[in-house]
Amino acid sequence: MRPTAEPIRIAVLDDYQNVALRYADWSPLQGRAEVCVFNDHLSDPQAVVDRLREFDVVCVMRERTPLTAAMLSQLPRMALIVTTAMGNAAIDVEAALKQGAVVCGTGAVHNGTPELIWLHVLALARQLSAEQELLRAGRWQFGVGCDLDGATMGIVGLGRMGSRVARVALAFGMHVVAWSQNLTPERAAENGARYVDKESLFRESDFVVTCLQLGPRTRGVIGARELSLMKPSAYFINTSRAPLVDEPALIAALRDGRIAGAGIDVFEQEPLAADHPLRSLRNVFITPHLGYVTEAQYRLFYGETVEDIVAWLNGAPIRCIGFQRQA
Repeated sequence: MRPTAEPIRIAVLDDYQNVALRYADWSPLQGRAEVCVFNDHLSDPQAVVDRLREFDVVCVMRERTPLTAAMLSQLPRMALIVTTAMGNAAIDVEAALKQGAVVCGTGAVHNGTPELIWLHVLALARQLSAEQELLRAGRWQFGVGCDLDGATMGIVGLGRMGSRVARVALAFGMHVVAWSQNLTPERAAENGARYVDKESLFRESDFVVTCLQLGPRTRGVIGARELSLMKPSAYFINTSRAPLVDEPALIAALRDGRIAGAGIDVFEQEPLAADHPLRSLRNVFITPHLGYVTEAQYRLFYGETVEDIVAWLNGAPIRCIGFQRQA
């Protein structure tokens, strides 16, 4: 399905900051492709299909725009899908492969989300949003911050991201407890954490941080029951994936003051609706899914996106998802 005569058409979706062309050298595609960058986001699947009908290649930024089987079936011209990173739950890879499209990905760096977690932790501990708002309004010193030294950090998932968070928590003088479905006491100890069961983690922790990948076993892993076990003085942080958490249960806990606050970077629907309740809750620190949005990440994402397209045009091996392409 790879075009050979005329220049191909490439759609780069959801470039919110208008930086895709700046963070990579697209010149290797000059004369071989027409690159169209879209800065807006389309939520309606049919509108996405209508936009993409005349494109041979689509480049997607993480899971901002889904490509379902129903959508792909209306895009017979689509020959190559490039996703940033090597996994994307929003793309029906099997459906794409069945209709002859190639699906490939890029590498990723892994420091961004753990760093953002600590922005949330510190902002909540020192009531940053309220302090800034009142300071700009002419007030001086609103609340009293809580100490990290001696507090307990509960990490749900102690893998690549969670282990980074644990190391920083220890540097702050915090006690670290951890739980996940596959975690062992030995693995926890290797990262300076104490293994506890799920209920104990929520009861003991002053800060609960989710560091899990989304999958069938982890979807909804944190619900009303887990949140009800938390201390009224405790904070909850989710920068991983929104479906890990029962969002209505979290909103209810925050509204009722059953937990002190939350830091949220990921949402069921993105971009977040203007009237979403999380925008108006005073005990919430929210960011617009910034975990992976760093310069190093974008350079790698867009740089390897170009590499994938060039390799595909040249018939060379590329970073395929779903099957291994031969040279």
